[in-house]
Amino acid sequence: MDESTVKRLNQINRQFYRVTATDFDESRSQPWAGWDTLLPYLKPPLSVCDTGCGNGRFGVFLADNLGPDLSYVGIDSNSTLLDRARVALSAVKNARFELIDVVEQPFDLGTFDLVAAFGVLHHIPGSGQRRTFMQQLARCVAPGGLLVFAAWCFFEFERFRNRLVPWPDDIRVETHDYLLDWRRGERAIRYCHYIDAAEHADLIAAAGLTELITYRADGRTNDINRYSILRRDSP
Repeated sequence: MDESTVKRLNQINRQFYRVTATDFDESRSQPWAGWDTLLPYLKPPLSVCDTGCGNGRFGVFLADNLGPDLSYVGIDSNSTLLDRARVALSAVKNARFELIDVVEQPFDLGTFDLVAAFGVLHHIPGSGQRRTFMQQLARCVAPGGLLVFAAWCFFEFERFRNRLVPWPDDIRVETHDYLLDWRRGERAIRYCHYIDAAEHADLIAAAGLTELITYRADGRTNDINRYSILRRDSP
């Protein structure tokens, strides 16, 4: 995908979150069921990089289950959601938040015991860009540490296919790229890419880490997200 298209799709999403940040925050207060599977792999104290952290609910989940002795870095491109995350994680003393657009800005914040990417990959435009993003995430994983990510399988569900919006005639996108409308509060549209099983496996390969488990969880049918937990083996 060419750079101009990447930026155009990213701008659609940046505008989406500017419009919907308050409603999005209110609708995203509960932890994902699939996160429970991660807990047996984690041992505090833990350093965490939460990419696309939104309102910080994954950090809250970790603090609730492992205690507040976390070293937490939350990354997001929306300042309103980052402000909500700061409040939500105020009990975590070693927490900081970075306003970074991971689509257009490389980031190098050191290495971590746990690198997480939830609700992010479907917003990365371009197959090559998604592979590069996975490689960047993998570089942030310390030896013995974990990379965990989830891909939203929205296109497999009729209720989301019913929200698809036609593309404008002047934009050329890739297979499984879609526009979805938002029906909570103010109306808005967002760019989302459906990552099928084959692409998911390709993203695991791009990361170059050891796959520990891949599984489905979340949503009404407990299968709306496909997760993978990967490990950087110690030398």
